Amino acid sequence: MKTLFRPLMLAGLLAASSVVLAAGDPGGSSAAPERKDPVMEKVSAATSKQDWAGASGVLKEALSTDPNNANYHNMYAYTLRKGANPDMNLVFKHYNEALRLDPKHKGAHEYIGEAYLMVGNVAKAKEHLGQLDKLCFFSCSEYSDLKKAIGEYEKKTASR
Repeated sequence: MKTLFRPLMLAGLLAASSVVLAAGDPGGSSAAPERKDPVMEKVSAATSKQDWAGASGVLKEALSTDPNNANYHNMYAYTLRKGANPDMNLVFKHYNEALRLDPKHKGAHEYIGEAYLMVGNVAKAKEHLGQLDKLCFFSCSEYSDLKKAIGEYEKKTASR
């Protein structure tokens, strides 16, 4: 009985998730259109041109009016990290704030892991990889990207 129950339970969960996914399909009439965030649109435009200073300026201003936005903290830290001569203390401050506000923020876990690699702290990067492993039911891009970055970092430092 127990061996039959598990496959049936899994099949039921998969069927239920298919219904939920179908209901949330953007092509369906019941789906509400996704609301665009004007701040993130400006940031996206700036980062696509690698205008890290412009993007960080937009985010710094946005954080002054919305300091509890984990996405803004995450992207602010990202733009600081990508810019010339990043202040890593400020970078870590904002990634940590993003994770304080949203401990399950996959992007923040990936990016703080990459930041730890920038300062040579592989152990902390692997901690965040472990968090992503728990957060991603199946694999997710944040997990794959951080795992790849750690692998490349270890390969590069092993050849020195």
